[in-house]
Parts: sequence; structure tokens; C-alpha cells
Amino acid sequence: MSIKITATSTCDLPPELLERYQITMVPLYVSFGGNTCKDGLEATPEDIFRCVEAGGQLPTTAAVNIADYQSLFAELAPQYDSVLHITIGSEFSCCYQNALVAAEDFSNVYVVDSRNLTVGQGILALEAAIAAERGDSIENILKMLEGMIDRVDTTFVVDKLDYLAKGGRCSSVVALGANLLRLKPCIVLADGKMTVGKKYRGAFDKILPDYVRDQLEGKNVNLDRIFVVHTRCDPAIPAAVCGIVKEFGFREVVTAVAGCTISCHCGPNTLGVIFLKK
Repeated sequence: MSIKITATSTCDLPPELLERYQITMVPLYVSFGGNTCKDGLEATPEDIFRCVEAGGQLPTTAAVNIADYQSLFAELAPQYDSVLHITIGSEFSCCYQNALVAAEDFSNVYVVDSRNLTVGQGILALEAAIAAERGDSIENILKMLEGMIDRVDTTFVVDKLDYLAKGGRCSSVVALGANLLRLKPCIVLADGKMTVGKKYRGAFDKILPDYVRDQLEGKNVNLDRIFVVHTRCDPAIPAAVCGIVKEFGFREVVTAVAGCTISCHCGPNTLGVIFLKK
């Protein structure tokens, strides 16, 4: 039985994992500088940062449209017994709704709302691909994902609130105050939505050990794998965080670089640890 796993580009899985498990990425759209580009194919986070740093407006993102999904499913459905598409959470984008509409024309296409973003979505795509490789049925994979969605633990810390303010997700006054006080908010994914958790104070690289330990200590953590995901951090920062998480006994620590969607919303120097709970 052949099962093809696909996911929106927001899953932020490293290229080597996408290639290893033959996961097909479906790009969202990013608009800036008068152009609309495909996330990861025609635009990168560095393009976004250069645009903003040059005084340009904050880029915007748009969902995969129904026509794109119809084209993708029409190509893949005849080649596989089943096609499974995992989207960014429906609270953050209409990708899920658009994929559902397109999938109505195909009896072997299944769509799952990750209720998450970045590698929180990527973990689900990866686990589905691993299950497909070992020969699990589509029914069992869907059941597995249903029980796994609420076990994904996704948090990240934002260095500065400038991008969130530019995007209207917090006021410029709040951003200025937080930056002056050197506050680094922890963003928590819960019930498919983003909320603000603990606020750390100090230099970005100095508060990260406390953030990581806060996320891992006392939780019923699945130690198989953890992701350290970031947006344009100094390479020494994710390397140091990887060293900290290894102290907890994870069997695999994967570093990932967030794509255009997270970069548009959070800006550079954002870092998160993402894993499954038991």
C-alpha cells in the first residue's frame, strides 16, 4: 500500500527529513516589494528580513488556494493508494478549509488540521511519513494523528516585538515597552491558538536556558525526538540550546530553520523547542 504524505510549507521540516521521507511541501504565498512569491521556492526568510531592514513594509502571507490544491491532488491521487495532506492550524490560515474543498473531488485524499504551526505541524507530518514507510494503513495513520495532535508541545521565545507590532498583533507602545525592559515573551500553542506565557527578562541568549528548562522539567516528555527551531539566530545560540536539551536524554535533537510564515510574524531571533508529550 502506497501512501503519500504532503504538508504546507509552514511545517518547517529540514530538507534532509523531507527528502528522506519523501514528504511533498505545498507552498503558501508571501507578498512583499510588489511581488507575490511561493514560500521557500521563490522567497526565503532572508528576503523578508532584508525588505524590512531596508525600510519596506512587513510582508504578508496568503494560504494555498483551492486551485493549487486541485492541481496537486490531481497529480498525486492517481499515483498512490492514498494521499494525506497535513495543514497549518485552521486558526492561523484557511489552508485547511481550501484543502478540504479541493479533496472533495478525490476519494483517496485525506486532509488533517494540525492545529499547530512550524515544526509542531512538522512533527505530525514526520510521524505520518514514518508510519506510512513501515506499512501502516491510512486508517491507522489517521487514528494515530488524531491521538497525537494534542500531545504536540509547541512554544517559542521572541527576542523583540517589532514584527508583531508591524503585523498588528500587539501595539507599538507594548512593543516599545517590552523592548526597553528587555522582556522576551514565551508564545504558547494551546487548543490550536497562540497565547502569551511567561515573560523572560534579559539578553536573548541569556534567558534561553531558563526557557528550555521551564518547558522540559516536570513534563511527561517523549524522549524520542525534539526540535530546536529558530529564525536567523547566531549559530551559537541554537547550538547552545541543543546542548541543554541533550541533558534531558533525548535520543534525537533536530535543528530546524523556520520559514517565511513564522519569520513574517516574529522576525529574527525567535527560538522554540517542540516535542511530543507521552
